[in-house]
Formats: sequence, C-alpha cells, structure tokens
Amino acid sequence: MDNHTVLSVDHLHISVSTPQGMKRIVNDVSFQLKKGEVLGLVGASGSGKTMTCLAVMGLLQESAIIEQGTIHLGSKNLLQLNANQMRSMRGKDLAVIMQNPMSAFNPTITIGKHFMETLRTHTSFSRKEAHELAVTYLAKTGLPHPAKLMDQYPFQLSGGMLQRVMIAIAMSMQPAVLIADEPTTALDSVHQVQLLEQMYELCQEQETAMLLVSHDLGVIAYMADEVMVMNHGSIVEKASVAKLFDQPEHPYTCMLLQARPGTRLS
Repeated sequence: MDNHTVLSVDHLHISVSTPQGMKRIVNDVSFQLKKGEVLGLVGASGSGKTMTCLAVMGLLQESAIIEQGTIHLGSKNLLQLNANQMRSMRGKDLAVIMQNPMSAFNPTITIGKHFMETLRTHTSFSRKEAHELAVTYLAKTGLPHPAKLMDQYPFQLSGGMLQRVMIAIAMSMQPAVLIADEPTTALDSVHQVQLLEQMYELCQEQETAMLLVSHDLGVIAYMADEVMVMNHGSIVEKASVAKLFDQPEHPYTCMLLQARPGTRLS
C-alpha cells in the first residue's frame, strides 16, 4: 500500500445464511481508495454494493459472514479489530452518509445534541468548542441560520436539510474515508447538484476519500474519478469515468449505459 492509499479492500468474500444454506453475495471484491479520490460504485439493486459498504464499516448483520479477504484502513486490518475498537473508528476515521436521513436521527433529540455528542465522543472538545465547530460545519454545507438550527429537531427539517446535517456531522471529524450510499435519492435535480458540490468541496478540502454508491449514472459521471461496476456480487469492470462512459468493455456495463433515460438503443 502506497502513502496515498487510505483504504484497501482485497479479495473480499461475503456470504449470508438463508433457509437454503449459505449464499455468496459478495465475490472476490478488491479495490483501493486514495486521498481525495471519489470512487463510484454502480450496479443493480441486490448486486452487493451496500453489503460491501457495511463490511467496510463493520456493520454487517449477524447472518452475514466474511469468509475471506482483508480490509485495511491505513495500516490497520479492520477485520482484526474488536467491536469497541471498530466503534471508536466509526465517525472519526470512517464516516457514512445513508440514503434515508429521516431514519438516521432520533426525533426527540435536537440537531445540536446529535452533532455535539458525535464530536465529544471522539475528541476532547469542550461543549463550547464542539458547539462552535458544529455551527461552522452546518454553515459549510449551505444550511441557513446554522446557530438557530442547533436548537431544532429533525422533524422540523426537510429531507434535503437533514442530508446536509448528515454531511456536516460526517465531515466535521475529517475522516479518512467517507462512504456515501445513495446520498441524493430523495432530492430533486437542483438540490442534488448543490449537495454533491458541497460534498465534493469538503472532501477536497480535507483530502477525504469517498466511496460513492449510486444507481444514478449522472451522479457518478458528475462526481467520480473512477467507477466500479458490480453485478451479482462481483466487480465486472473498473475504469476512469471517461473511459467507462465512452468505451465500456463489459456487456453488463453496456447494458447499464443503454438503460439511461434518453439513451437510444442500437
């Protein structure tokens, strides 16, 4: 692993327990993420994208088993860490933005308390320092009146605003790796572009590497440096954005590109 590589996944195999026995859902997946890089991950629902992300975060369900492979964050093999060690890394070194912000927040706790608990869990900040940093990052994501927002509850915010809060919380810890799993699904095209630009700017500012999972090839084309295409648990193609969109090699990649709205089938 070179000095610029922050995340390395090698020969990852994941199986889940079913009534019919063990079923392989992620098959020999390998990839690397470098500082400041945005790596796109595309594929149909059920192709193994989210399971790969959950494995990196150490959040696989009990029925899922990593049969083989390694996941290194820097020099640490995440699969060798215990639950407490992994918990200490989530949020600080590994951050995630989920596709449904409404389910990510406790409706009875203010935005400020959500934010400050995260900061104070992983740092030695005082309440005042944590509050000031939270307001700063809420402002960086374009949210209006960030100081007032700290006293509001999640149900008082729109889905797009909650997505921005999630980004602010995730980026405030300046993580080495950010996993964004369908971060713009519920947003209209105008708000999608705004949100993606804010995510990209924060990642570049902090040299955070991003694994961007999306069904939307337009989002991938707009954001990613490289793209991996996943099908039936395997990476079937990996290339730069320009090469993948202009000269796809795998039949499944060609099918995905032809399925884009407005694409004329030959």
